[in-house]
Amino acid sequence: MQTKNNPMILGSEKISTLLLRYAIPAVIAMTSSSLYNIIDSIFIGHGVGPLGIAGLAIALPLMNLASAFGSMVGVGASSLMSIKLGQNDVKSAQMILGNVVFLNMIIGISFTVVTLVFLDPILYFFGASEVTIPYARDFMQIILAGNVVTHIYLGLNDMLRASGYPTKAMFVMLTAVVCNCIFNPLLIFGFGWGIQGSATATVIAQTVAMSIELHHFSCRKSFIHFQRSIFHLKAKIVRGIISIGLAPFLLNVCASIVVIFINKALKNNGGDLYIGAYGIVNRVVLLFVMVVAGLNLGMQPIIGYNYGARKYDRVKRTLRQGILVATCVTTVGFLLSHLFPVQISMLFTTNEELLAVAEQGLKVVTFVFPLVGFQIVTSSFFQSIGKAQKAIFLSLTRQMLFLIPLLAILPPRLGSLGVWLSMPIADTMAIILSAILLARQIKKFRMEENMQ
Repeated sequence: MQTKNNPMILGSEKISTLLLRYAIPAVIAMTSSSLYNIIDSIFIGHGVGPLGIAGLAIALPLMNLASAFGSMVGVGASSLMSIKLGQNDVKSAQMILGNVVFLNMIIGISFTVVTLVFLDPILYFFGASEVTIPYARDFMQIILAGNVVTHIYLGLNDMLRASGYPTKAMFVMLTAVVCNCIFNPLLIFGFGWGIQGSATATVIAQTVAMSIELHHFSCRKSFIHFQRSIFHLKAKIVRGIISIGLAPFLLNVCASIVVIFINKALKNNGGDLYIGAYGIVNRVVLLFVMVVAGLNLGMQPIIGYNYGARKYDRVKRTLRQGILVATCVTTVGFLLSHLFPVQISMLFTTNEELLAVAEQGLKVVTFVFPLVGFQIVTSSFFQSIGKAQKAIFLSLTRQMLFLIPLLAILPPRLGSLGVWLSMPIADTMAIILSAILLARQIKKFRMEENMQ
């Protein structure tokens, strides 16, 4: 008998019902993850000051790089697990769970050791000055110390969602957000730990969330659960995880590289305050991007399962509904950023100069935002059906092929405005390319349907 936690229903239940069941918890979870970062920025902005926000913006590329490895394992494994469950291969799905834990431990520890040794040179390379590096260093030392916890927590959350427990995945992430909201003000204001208190609050919150996930997968009643035989690396599974997970990995790596270029361009065309303004703009934009990312996570098991089962009509219906919802989300982000830019920025700071710069950045960066949802969903769609090369290509184009050249061309001519303008122009180019590739894939689906 099928139950709501049995992923086999992905091939039969109504698409809109599945999206509500899977996407809403994932959207709430990813939004809470974004709020997690926004909360850090708000408390740092008011408890430490504008330079604290600038230090956090400097640390962002390194945090993105750490997330890149976590995404490679978690997202790659969840996509692979959904496809295997669609093929009714439960044994392989169990092995994927064990490989996720093992890979995250190895990668998490290795990343921590290397980055802690070279932390200061890395932060200077990312755009830090003598004024901002103490803030960035204090924050990242603690974040890196808890990096293994972060990797395992995020990886197991992807496994929860893919194995039929999207609501529990949401609950775990909300638990982390609540803990972060409690410990951030306590450690920053109560204990007087400043930016180190915010980082400590983050690690504590993720440790609590990871403990809940470990308890779930230790229970034999869970559809997919820990077994002694699954805790060893299997070459075929590792290759599958990495090949599919390369797309989000490269996306996060590219995001890190792009932020470095943006920070340096703003430093040369405005100074540390402009980097702090970008920190605010990036947090606001990321909130809406993460809502769409949550939608993608909810769509991923539905698309992956039905693609594995060759039910292409259900795949296309899921995609259409996802694009519609994503476009609505990014349109809301566009409207809020253009109608209330000052009010939004005031959540992070009361510094008048920083508010003025952040207002300009918000309006320009979100200029074509209503169409960005389509591009994000399209890139994730190719990843969900195992088309890693196309997903990687789409991940690279917006960040590397379009944005970085624009950052080299426009700022020398237009100053800080050129930095802001580079982003919507790159978005427009990426949207056009995504539409072309998606149209070709839909045509292939139709051909395969006619052959069945």
